[in-house]
Amino acid sequence: MHDKVGMKSVLELVQLEQFVTLARTGNFTRAAKKLSLSQSALSRSIQRFEDRIGQPLFERKPREVLLTDLGEILLERAREILHLVEDTMEMIAEADQNGKIRLGAIPTIAPYFLPGILAEFAEAHRNIAVVVQEDTTENLIRRCRHGEIDLALLAHPVHAKYLETEALFDEELFLVVPSEHELASRMKVEPGVVEEYPFVTLNEAHCLAENINSFCRNQSLQPVSVERISQLATVQELVALDHGISIIPAMARDLDGSDRRVYRSFSGEKPSRTIIMMWNPNRYESKWIQALKHYLRTSCS
Repeated sequence: MHDKVGMKSVLELVQLEQFVTLARTGNFTRAAKKLSLSQSALSRSIQRFEDRIGQPLFERKPREVLLTDLGEILLERAREILHLVEDTMEMIAEADQNGKIRLGAIPTIAPYFLPGILAEFAEAHRNIAVVVQEDTTENLIRRCRHGEIDLALLAHPVHAKYLETEALFDEELFLVVPSEHELASRMKVEPGVVEEYPFVTLNEAHCLAENINSFCRNQSLQPVSVERISQLATVQELVALDHGISIIPAMARDLDGSDRRVYRSFSGEKPSRTIIMMWNPNRYESKWIQALKHYLRTSCS
């Protein structure tokens, strides 16, 4: 009898995970792939789950599934249950003196700031594994809210309801031009002159684009964007190839060893961005997460 009760509990947890994944993806094919199941197996499992509930949880359409009103109610509770189980397992892992942290970061921070800082952290905390997950600001907010990551590094502006944020440091944004460009001879550049040149910029999915746009608005500038790119390294390469000029964070400039482009500060008010860390205060915070937060605070101050 105890075995049957135990198996039933495990089955319900598995079905809750399947239900949440299907609700998040909105498609049986995508959900089955994430869960490493066949589509038919997932469909049967969800049907059994609905039979147990006694009402449909999804409205099935040809290419998508939508939550019913009951499904919407169950989704929040299912997430709470799964998060509670996950937090409990983290507490058990912590008692075993080994920890794992899921750290999210935006693409304009992850490859430039994290390698050095995480190498130093790993040297001081050899029993903590930090798993880095790179994503856009919007996705990191959602994943942090849902408990898919423990901590995230982003840049203002961030609008994250029910999440906590803390500023770590400010960094200057630099003008980058080809090494043979006429602005390369100036040690500082007046903001107004950049309006004459084509700009290579990041697409709007990156918060750095908003930092740059905000600076341009404050300076009454309307630079002409000729290309919108998804990777900062590509922006730098296109500048070197004389496709245009751009604005780049200090952390990317500091790691750039190329002599095909040069970086210059702006005169007067300098563009900058504020790097922050973000977490969900409603989730269990292990001593490992506390250690990383403390390390970031002290290292960036």
